[in-house]
Amino acid sequence: MTTNTNTTTKNQVDASYETSKFALGVGISMAALVGLWGAASLISALASNGPVGLVKAYVTAVIGM
Repeated sequence: MTTNTNTTTKNQVDASYETSKFALGVGISMAALVGLWGAASLISALASNGPVGLVKAYVTAVIGM
């Protein structure tokens, strides 16, 4: 004689932890993209104006404020 046994399992999910983990991942990804964009812009300005031109433009921008 065979007997069928049904078992159920429940998984508790901490929604606030999962939401915070997702938000932190998105924030870190966006910060990385902003950093890469800034580095690319700096390299582009350095390539087109040279180091002296870049420093001159930076000083002009800071004094112009």
